[in-house]
Amino acid sequence: MTGRHAVDSTHDPEGHVGFGTVPLKHFDSAERDDGILVLGERVHMVASDLDGTLLRRDGTLSTRTVSAVTSAAHAGADVVLVTGRPPRWVDAVAAQIPCHPVVICSNGALMYDARERTVIGEYPISPETALQVVDLLRAELSDAVFAVEAGFTYGQEPTYPNQWPLPHGSLVAGVETLVTLSVVKLVVRHKEPGDHWEVLDRARRSVGELAEVTSSGPGAPIELAAPGVTKASALAFLASVAGVEAREVLAFGDMPNDLTMLAWAGTSVAPANAHPEVLAAVDYVTTDCDQDGVALFLEGVLGPR
Repeated sequence: MTGRHAVDSTHDPEGHVGFGTVPLKHFDSAERDDGILVLGERVHMVASDLDGTLLRRDGTLSTRTVSAVTSAAHAGADVVLVTGRPPRWVDAVAAQIPCHPVVICSNGALMYDARERTVIGEYPISPETALQVVDLLRAELSDAVFAVEAGFTYGQEPTYPNQWPLPHGSLVAGVETLVTLSVVKLVVRHKEPGDHWEVLDRARRSVGELAEVTSSGPGAPIELAAPGVTKASALAFLASVAGVEAREVLAFGDMPNDLTMLAWAGTSVAPANAHPEVLAAVDYVTTDCDQDGVALFLEGVLGPR
């Protein structure tokens, strides 16, 4: 495979909390198969992004996808959800499928036990670094306004154009106050004209090594995490705890915030609706998310059961 790069599964950015409590497996039964055979390689972990990948565009899981994921889990593969979503937006999905109890949230900055509904680990951005990033982005992007995710707490500036009703317990305040929380994801919207991905690249260059900069789609905001914190770093850690090597991981994703995970995993797959950069990077392309592309691929490698 080409374009691969290693991720150190022991990488421990400043602020790492409590990942030693990560459960190893979802199923306790001794009657587990030996994993999925994908092109001669045993796969013991299936990692999937949610929006635009495992989920249809309307945010739902199809019956076919639930069935395929269930089959993969019973074949011996831990199914790990890896998303940019905060914990409050994953419970409904995790409840429908036999996934690993630990969900990787906020693009790798937070690990959430969906079974116990507790945060078991996080990589926050320091308040000092967050304020530096805010200053740089305000200088680069017109009318930049900020929001934050901090564990179960959401916060935003008063003028932030929120697309959904404010969650219960939200903090509305200036960003100087918001960054004093244990912020795992700093979010920015702006009124900069031009192509979304070009503006994202400008933001990334302006921030430099102070933060990881990504986005989950053209209509989504720019999202920032602590340096070195990505979907890949979190997945690599979870896999190492479970004794799973990168070559034994099958990963699905559709947007540039999935690229690190797709590059790290032994086998990578994207739905046909994925960003062009993702389509060029993966090993396989399956059908559109609305046509149950993840389920189709899993059915193909699992065979009749």
